[in-house]
Amino acid sequence: MRRVNGSTIRIGLLGCGTVGSALAELIAAEGDDIEARTGLRLEVARVAVRDLTRDRGPAVPTSLLTDDPASVVTDPDIDLVVEVMGTVHPAEELILDALKAGKPVVSANKELLARSGADLFAAAEAAGVDLLFEAAVAGGVPIVRPLRESLLGEPVRRILGIVNGTTNYILTRMTEVGASYDEALAEAQALGYAEADPTADVEGHDAGAKIAILASIAFGMQVTAADVDLQGISGITADDIAFAARKGFVIKLLAVAERRGDDGAIEVRVHPTLVPVTHPLANVRESFNAVFVHGDAVGDLMFYGRGAGGAPTASAVLGDIIDAALNARRGFAARFGPLGTPRLLSGADSESEYYINLDVADRPGVLASVASAFGAHGVSISSMEQEGRGDQARIVFITHLARGRDVDATLADLRELDAVRHVGSVIRVLNSDSDSDSDSDSDSDSDSDPEPEPELELEDRS
Repeated sequence: MRRVNGSTIRIGLLGCGTVGSALAELIAAEGDDIEARTGLRLEVARVAVRDLTRDRGPAVPTSLLTDDPASVVTDPDIDLVVEVMGTVHPAEELILDALKAGKPVVSANKELLARSGADLFAAAEAAGVDLLFEAAVAGGVPIVRPLRESLLGEPVRRILGIVNGTTNYILTRMTEVGASYDEALAEAQALGYAEADPTADVEGHDAGAKIAILASIAFGMQVTAADVDLQGISGITADDIAFAARKGFVIKLLAVAERRGDDGAIEVRVHPTLVPVTHPLANVRESFNAVFVHGDAVGDLMFYGRGAGGAPTASAVLGDIIDAALNARRGFAARFGPLGTPRLLSGADSESEYYINLDVADRPGVLASVASAFGAHGVSISSMEQEGRGDQARIVFITHLARGRDVDATLADLRELDAVRHVGSVIRVLNSDSDSDSDSDSDSDSDSDPEPEPELELEDRS
């Protein structure tokens, strides 16, 4: 590795959009204080951009700009490389070249790390330099460093949280002001929270990449974005929001990584969830993020803050720069260690309570056939709410704890019933039972008879 001997750390910046320009401004503003505390003078020395004509602000004079990112990586005067350009290519090749040249790298590229993290970690290990990525997961929320360092010896069992600010903003607006999904999405786009094509956020891909990274760190396993079960929020309706509110819940998009047993089996998933209003995650509003970490020894920890935006993300990047620069001066690099190959479990293997809504024909015998479909697969009904809609009715169920595969089988049977016109939202419910360790005993009624009993009928509305 290249050992930094002087006090000046010359930074090569790959990308200078919202985060990159905010980082340059933060270094300029805080440089004296950083030097006083660390003995390091940080200097943005070269900046690779696509458009040389665009004004990047006073902290990035045009004399620093180049449209050749490879020249930044290979410049012998560059001590440390910061990648905030996004996309997988050419970012992956540039990071690998920097690591092979013995230069520490700081990245905010969640997509790349969730796809090729194991290869990048191995390259950093081989070169004996740092690859740090605090900003890749939750913007300004410090979660990566605590998992890598403070909780290194902690047997982490579960990570549960809100890691996408765009979807949290949309669901907050739907909950608090009664906006429809389309209205809330349009507002998020107008404010710059959501892209013109919001698919990555609203279908859970962004959160999936982030929880894959966290699972890899927490469990020491090679987890990629492709390993994550995804369900987004685009199907959430005003009716779902209203029902949740009546029952004392709010709907949040949660990212979950769980380790079960001692054989390394893990489950990693992203899905909308009915969260009790008494749970701390229920009060995480708008674009904020929050992550719970549960360990066998430490119990529950919560990390909370702004999960997006130029300044919060730049703050996380700057923290990594300082760490990497101090390590390089000492001739030290934080070890990540080899990643194991996990035994991956799907959502079909886990237990949860479920919210399920059905549009059905409003006639005698319907509820009996519906309840029989639940009972045939051992899915017990905890509560039911019925609403008439002309010659149809909507029935909303919350189940007791049930295996995902049993719920899937129940839904398949329901879709075959003539009386069932439409199977609507199917959403997990978070509570003390479904949030407990899957290996522990529970008082699930999954093998008991469903409630209400099959002989009950829909109310006569004629």
